[in-house]
Amino acid sequence: MSTTPATATVAVAYHSGYGHTAKQAEAVAAGAASVPGTVTELVPLDELTEGVWERLTAADAIIFGAPTYMGSPSWVFKKFAEESVRIWAADLGWRDKIAAGFTNSKAMSGDKLNSLVDLAVFAAQHGMIWVGLDIYPGWAESTASIEDLNRLGSWMGAMAQSDADLSAEKAPPATDLRTAAALGARVAQVTHRHLRGALAA
Repeated sequence: MSTTPATATVAVAYHSGYGHTAKQAEAVAAGAASVPGTVTELVPLDELTEGVWERLTAADAIIFGAPTYMGSPSWVFKKFAEESVRIWAADLGWRDKIAAGFTNSKAMSGDKLNSLVDLAVFAAQHGMIWVGLDIYPGWAESTASIEDLNRLGSWMGAMAQSDADLSAEKAPPATDLRTAAALGARVAQVTHRHLRGALAA
């Protein structure tokens, strides 16, 4: 009996208000897809169709993303979280899936950590297994650069910052998108290990 699953499916479930978080979501998905044997799906949450729930339920991992507005995830994401009670009520239908999160705001801080904590608690209530970012903080010494990975110094998930007067074609900056891709790759790697462990158990 093989202990190597053919593929791992990573869904990126996100809301984006002005396109900046969508760009971050695309980077997360690209990072996950860079890991051999990984299939990625971008799942926008603007319309909660049956197809959205089916795609998320079929995935091995779900990476949640939302912009930070007023110190917490957008109301569109919160609506999705509340409506996911249908999955929760069905014997924790997302139990033991791998989970992670990302967020974007115009401010360097913007209380983005609060949004990531919200996402992690949401995942925990579904019985999911949270994966954080495993990168030392960048841009944290006098000789460091704004181009460093994890320049915003987050471990709960990937953060990005988009200047309010820049379109999604110009923001978030490339360094934040590389950080998002690193999170996606980490989630894919952890998901493959998790699936191998489940097969071997």
